[in-house]
Amino acid sequence: MDVLLKKGNPTKQKTACLVVGVNEGKKMSPAVAAIDAELDKALRKAMRRDAFSGKVGQTFAIDPATGLKAERVLFVGLGAEKKTTGEVLRRAVGTALKNAGDVRATDMMLVFESFELRHASDEERARVLTEGLLLGGYRFDRYLTSEESKKEKTPKVVTFQYATIKQEDAIRDGVAQAQAICRGVVLARDLVNEPGNVKSPTFLAEQAAAAGKETGFKCTILDQQQLEQENMGAMLGVAQGSEREPCLIVMEYNGGKKGEAPVALVGKGVVFDSGGISIKPSEGMEEMKMDMGGAAAVIGTLTAAALLKLPCNLVGVVPAVENMPSGSAIRPGDILTSASGKTIEVLNTDAEGRLILADALNYVSRYKPETVIDLATLTGACIIALGHEATAVLGNDDKLASALIGAGERAGERAWQLPLWDEYSELIKSDVADVKNIGGRPAGTITAAAFLQKFAEEYSWAHLDIAGTAWADSAKPCYPKGGTGVGVRLLIEYLKNASK
Repeated sequence: MDVLLKKGNPTKQKTACLVVGVNEGKKMSPAVAAIDAELDKALRKAMRRDAFSGKVGQTFAIDPATGLKAERVLFVGLGAEKKTTGEVLRRAVGTALKNAGDVRATDMMLVFESFELRHASDEERARVLTEGLLLGGYRFDRYLTSEESKKEKTPKVVTFQYATIKQEDAIRDGVAQAQAICRGVVLARDLVNEPGNVKSPTFLAEQAAAAGKETGFKCTILDQQQLEQENMGAMLGVAQGSEREPCLIVMEYNGGKKGEAPVALVGKGVVFDSGGISIKPSEGMEEMKMDMGGAAAVIGTLTAAALLKLPCNLVGVVPAVENMPSGSAIRPGDILTSASGKTIEVLNTDAEGRLILADALNYVSRYKPETVIDLATLTGACIIALGHEATAVLGNDDKLASALIGAGERAGERAWQLPLWDEYSELIKSDVADVKNIGGRPAGTITAAAFLQKFAEEYSWAHLDIAGTAWADSAKPCYPKGGTGVGVRLLIEYLKNASK
């Protein structure tokens, strides 16, 4: 999709679809009022008869748009002005994009002044609106073969119509930022959506290396022999049931001062999770290709950070494995020795993500990181606790957790903190090893984090459980069915603020 800029009067613009944002309430913005006047106050009349009120998600189209050069005018609701957020604007633009695609509009023009966002600069508004366009226009269609299915479903060109030349540079900068961020999100979505027969640990490593070569971060791959030399017994234990060899993907981006402590990002990279010997039910198992959503977020974040040239140092570590049942797979009751030397009693082989993260969290300590953040589709219990609306945040640093929650709110990827009190660690004590990998049904998300905390005691650490947010069962504006790419926008927002 091409995003263009054009200064001028919206009532004089030629376009297949002119998109106008409308807030709820009787008062119209000057831009909206001017367009409505050219339409013989059709919008005002629709609002009087309750055909359209400006509520979030509502649309009202006039086709053909007599009185204007546009072939069609689409009004999209933004809700009450005081409650309009960046995420409301993203989804409004995503809704408009789908609407324009449904009527086969070849191009679309956004009236920039009609999409108001309180206390936001033109640059921020442009970034948010562009994110809505690029995320809303995403499709994973590389395996579709029919000509009909390959046809474009959204306009190929979208133009931002703005009022004054003073706005141009800010809008252009906002568009460029969004393009970099969405490059990372789209990469993450693509990686999650790839089928299991394609997505081996080696494939994931190759994609990370290609992204690094393209955008400017270093990528090093540790193979099985090197993992053995690193004594990564927990990670190797999970991988031993698969014919596909594991690897550790290490990415380094140096945009900050030389010698400055990096932020370390760790992402769970289980490319397919059958559950191992503790095998999952067959229903829904096909979705377990998404169990590397944390890895995808880390690779996507490094990509976006490099494109944005963020002034910070980053290390991204992805333990990539496949969890399969076989004659060589680990069994319930086995004891593994992690790279840290801690022993782990494996009571459930389907609680494998925390095992590979244990070794990865230990590995990043050699970089003496300022902060460590891990992301993982870790527990079904997280979906029970928070549904699909929020990512769970836990950790040993409340200030870090608060910063991540704030970043998520601004980025449109909401997060919520759960407690990690000392009492929860009692639930993962083992009689025969240093720790066991499950703590029973109560507080499953928290006991998983309590397990990880055992391997993150040396630094400021936060854990993001994205089990409920990494995958969408149904499509929403900006979020098609499948991989969401969650975590990339949140982390970029956090890193931008942290680097200030």
